[in-house]
Amino acid sequence: MKTVFMGTPEFAVPCLRTLAESGHEVAAVFTQPDKPKGRGYKMIPTPVKAAAEEYGIPVYQPLSLRKGEDAEESMRILRDTAPELIVVTAYGQILPKEILELPKYGCINIHASLLPKYRGAAPINWVLLNGEKETGVTSMQMSEGLDTGDMLIKRATEIGENETYEELYARLSAMGGEVLAETIEAIGKGALKPVVQDDSLSCYSPMIRKEMSALDFSKSAAEVHNTIRGVTGFAMLGGKRIKVFRSEIAEGVYDGAVNGAVVDTKRFAVKCGDGRAVVFREVQPEGKKRMSTEDFLRGRKLAEGEILG
Repeated sequence: MKTVFMGTPEFAVPCLRTLAESGHEVAAVFTQPDKPKGRGYKMIPTPVKAAAEEYGIPVYQPLSLRKGEDAEESMRILRDTAPELIVVTAYGQILPKEILELPKYGCINIHASLLPKYRGAAPINWVLLNGEKETGVTSMQMSEGLDTGDMLIKRATEIGENETYEELYARLSAMGGEVLAETIEAIGKGALKPVVQDDSLSCYSPMIRKEMSALDFSKSAAEVHNTIRGVTGFAMLGGKRIKVFRSEIAEGVYDGAVNGAVVDTKRFAVKCGDGRAVVFREVQPEGKKRMSTEDFLRGRKLAEGEILG
């Protein structure tokens, strides 16, 4: 089967590798334009572009598929390529109707949620922010709506109590490749049984904003913990910013302390609005590297009752 792959971040790489190593022809890869990074603003290829070049697959990086000269050129390339299937995973662009209708088997998207829940751009962040116990990956037949197409293959997984975005991202990325392999096999056998999404069960996962990482200790310990898990938290300690990458909820209740107070100096536990405390497990002080809390506390002594803002 002749295919075209569209994707951009590291999350999409297992799907591209699955496709490239499946015996099907990957005639082209579309990914977002390279972006400058670092002090020297060196142009860095997207993870999907880097992987495609390993396989010698032609790569195209249009600014837009919907308007302008880039869109016209992309449509010409796709018509000349004449793919039987287009696979899309975290591409970052909306496909116009003429592309959706071009391949024989249409366009299939690998989405990191159990649709119809968590349609949209940031499903992995939002399942953690909302304290969900389960998520997964769904392959779907793409339509003009935002993640509204018929569901094809769905695979679920439990979310760990302290699992972070980085950890869940890696697991769902690998699962995406597995779901794609299963979907393509079913296409070849004519065994797909599309299921229409129930819009009444849907919810959306909008883009993450930087200010969402600010830790509000008037909220419950679970909400603070889920913020850290979902978007990485930050607070102010002694007038300096500290990022928090990993946490857990402490046992017990600390009714006598004010919100945001350090209630356990040996474990870096901070009291929250429901009387419970969050224990910081991995942090990054301002101007320093990311480190375990144990390493942080060797160089920074905390005082009981010290307030984080």
